[in-house]
Amino acid sequence: MSNRTKPPAVVAELGRPETPEETAARKAVNSANHRNRQTVNNLVYSLIACVALVAVIVLFVPRGNPTSSAPPVDYASIAAQAQGSEPNRLLVPELPSDWKSNNAELRTKTPDGVDSWYVGLITPKAQYIGITQGFDANDTWTAQQVNKSMIKGTRTIDGVRWDVYDNRTSSDDNGNVEYALVSSAGKSTIIVFGTASDAEFGTVAGSLADQIRQLGGS
Repeated sequence: MSNRTKPPAVVAELGRPETPEETAARKAVNSANHRNRQTVNNLVYSLIACVALVAVIVLFVPRGNPTSSAPPVDYASIAAQAQGSEPNRLLVPELPSDWKSNNAELRTKTPDGVDSWYVGLITPKAQYIGITQGFDANDTWTAQQVNKSMIKGTRTIDGVRWDVYDNRTSSDDNGNVEYALVSSAGKSTIIVFGTASDAEFGTVAGSLADQIRQLGGS
């Protein structure tokens, strides 16, 4: 029996057999659709893998509050090691045990040319207060420390007079300088700034009062 060529299929939509060109076009479209489906599937699989990886990281990587988990800084010891290197004695706040320090350093060779002693504190209410003591500082340096905000008044704490910078109601972004107290004594400009309450600022300023008076402040 001789081989016979199979007649082309009749396409219902056309009502006639496909031409070779139509057959080739149909196969090309089918191949393209297949590739597109594979691409979409691969994207979905990749997304699922990424989500799964993130879930693993979230579940198994230890997390915590770095402020509370980090050991407190012994700023008194750091100050003791640096005493004598500046024209005035470095101020060391004497605070209750529920106050913690997260940083303390003597900053020298700074771009503004002003050496400063810095102590960062975490209050019992988990707020921040920083103490910066600048040596031979100028008005420009002081303005930079308080984010160029304006004096709102004065406050006397344990016999020491402070200029008050209160930015709590300001719409400007003042960072950590929501409130600041500025005083001077000897060759030191002392700035107490942060996000805490008036009472906690009073505690810090009061703890510095005797030392400031010894420098010649009032």
